[in-house]
Amino acid sequence: MSTTTYELRGAVAVITMNNPPVNGLGFDLRRDIVEGLTRAEADANVKAVVLIGSARAFSGGADIREFGSSMASAESNLNTVIRVLESAKKPVVAAIGGVCMGGGLELALGCHYCVAVKGAQIALPEVKLGLMPGAGGTQRLPRLIGAEAALNMIVSGNSVSSEQLKDSALFDELFERDLLPGAIAFARMRLGPNCTARDLVSAITPPLLAVYASCGTVQPTSATNEATLMIQPPPARMSSGMPCLQQR
Repeated sequence: MSTTTYELRGAVAVITMNNPPVNGLGFDLRRDIVEGLTRAEADANVKAVVLIGSARAFSGGADIREFGSSMASAESNLNTVIRVLESAKKPVVAAIGGVCMGGGLELALGCHYCVAVKGAQIALPEVKLGLMPGAGGTQRLPRLIGAEAALNMIVSGNSVSSEQLKDSALFDELFERDLLPGAIAFARMRLGPNCTARDLVSAITPPLLAVYASCGTVQPTSATNEATLMIQPPPARMSSGMPCLQQR
């Protein structure tokens, strides 16, 4: 039985995680996310992807039913899934509702864009289990909400509401309600089928533009006059080696 559903909404592929109760990132769900993304990448009619969970949870992180078993680290493990997401040739939008914690937050951080509904709860609670986030959260979260706020979340393990993070670069849009329609509209309007490099840069919200400005410069090319992001990370910046537009 699949732990995701895949459907087309015009040029947008919607991958819905369905692994109750909180979309724990067990082996089956990790595999099905990769399979869904591979399917979207192979479909020329798909121009963008939305990854969403349930009203209760985008994802609560690792599946505790696999703790201590070989399935927890079996391929595709979470780090592999995130690499697949961030290297996708089509934009992937994480749509967050309910709880988004631990590996679930790291999964969202690996997507190119992130939208959320008010009332969503965001956390890296691993410290409460005597663990540390292990799939990039300690690097990506400080880039988007600042080192102090990220450190407070990491060392306390406490959750923060999406409203408290609305002025950070974590979310590209924050909706009152109707998360899925909002996420699809975001994908269609900002990342449409005829999207050029200029469109992509103009779609970036001001907080994100500040983040991107810290790791590159936006310049028009002489041949096409389209915006191009020149990747020149400063020496002190922690870089994952991926293009800056994908560096969440």
